Amino acid sequence: MDDTALCELSASAAVALMASGELTAETYATALLGRCGQGVHLGAFISLDAEQVLEQARAADAHRAAGKPLGLLHGLPVPVKDSVNTKDYPTTGGTNALRHFRPATDAACVALLRQAGAIVLGKTNLHELSFGWTSTNAAFGAVRNPHDPTRIPGGSSGGTAAAVAAGMAPLGVAEDTAGSIRVPAALCGLFGFRPSTGRYPNAGVVPMTALFDQVGPHARCMTDIVLFDAVMTGEPANVAPATLAGLRLGIDRAFYFSGLNPEVAQTIAEVIERLEAAGVVMVDVELPGLQALVDAACVPIIFHDFLPSLGAYLARNDAPANLADVQAQLASPDVQAAFSLCTPVSDRDDPVYLAARDVHRPALQQLMANCFADHGIAALLFPTTLVPATPIGADSSVTINGIDVPFATAIGRNILPGSTAGLPGLVLPCGRASGLPVSIELDGPAGSDRQLLAIGMAIPALLPTVTAASLAGS
Repeated sequence: MDDTALCELSASAAVALMASGELTAETYATALLGRCGQGVHLGAFISLDAEQVLEQARAADAHRAAGKPLGLLHGLPVPVKDSVNTKDYPTTGGTNALRHFRPATDAACVALLRQAGAIVLGKTNLHELSFGWTSTNAAFGAVRNPHDPTRIPGGSSGGTAAAVAAGMAPLGVAEDTAGSIRVPAALCGLFGFRPSTGRYPNAGVVPMTALFDQVGPHARCMTDIVLFDAVMTGEPANVAPATLAGLRLGIDRAFYFSGLNPEVAQTIAEVIERLEAAGVVMVDVELPGLQALVDAACVPIIFHDFLPSLGAYLARNDAPANLADVQAQLASPDVQAAFSLCTPVSDRDDPVYLAARDVHRPALQQLMANCFADHGIAALLFPTTLVPATPIGADSSVTINGIDVPFATAIGRNILPGSTAGLPGLVLPCGRASGLPVSIELDGPAGSDRQLLAIGMAIPALLPTVTAASLAGS
């Protein structure tokens, strides 16, 4: 098997070959590192120590040769978003003040990965402090979409998405507060899973708000999403595909399907036709007042909780910078602007925040729960974003059907309800528009993660394959 074939393996397949002895961890790591070198122009990584990766790969091979028990991720190099603590790499959060910050311990999710036999394949680039959807980072450089390097990969976990989409690794660690797993998955043609809030441990991650923050995976196939879930939860590493005949999925056409890019709309319509031909029952639903509830609950909570959450993280982890240092050294203009809008740490009794947390968010959660229950649907189905990946730097507005639409609407409108309500959200690549990936998202009831994964295991067989991006000639 040549290096190109090795880089195209799924995580599950690579681990199986390494566990059987047909492939050494060192050989596999060498192939992935070569791919990382070929794709350096994408800006996917902030830090990557090739010799450290190879040393740990050789240790994995020795572990196997000694006949010791092997974990679910034996020998697998996994890129980790650089907002997730690692004891053997800096954790920068994508910001200048933390450029040399080395946490004393791994984040809880990284500890679980290592216990399962994984190797950290460097730290991936991101939107500065995770505060945006482009991953155009002014401190460490813009991340580029492997399908078209002039376009964004999405954010904030753009580096992980770019690495996985470009074949640098089959499985990566991302994190999602308000779309930061799902947007990059959608724009880079990947599978992405944001579990129900709290399903995976979030300790040791640069925070925004505990109400929304959630780590999760990027992968090129559903089997690897399930594998990651098993490592995080201890549940079985396989999920039987759901039966599609009779499966009920909800569609709110007025909210999620309005104002779509025409090619995206056409691609999604074809997906729905394929699902209906397979026996899926599409149920028209309405979520009255959804946008108003999201507006009232999402941004007010993030902007209130961000500064105290970040300050507490810095103190708890003995970071070499405090909140004032971080703010003074911000590089990205959009993040500087966001900081200026955040509620000061001293203002803890903001009535807008209290209403967002105690009134509007519970109302949103109830609206969603009622929709699932009243219509007997397993999940809502919708296009993840209104448009494919946009050009780097064009992040104020997007033209759709001749109308200028705010960038935040085009990228964020559809993904915000689920994460604000704490629901599991699964992104599935489903085709292309103008050569760029298009995806659907499935949001299920809170706690329905395994059922949602089962649906995700069944649907891709009906969809066009969005292959890994080629780095030929780069």
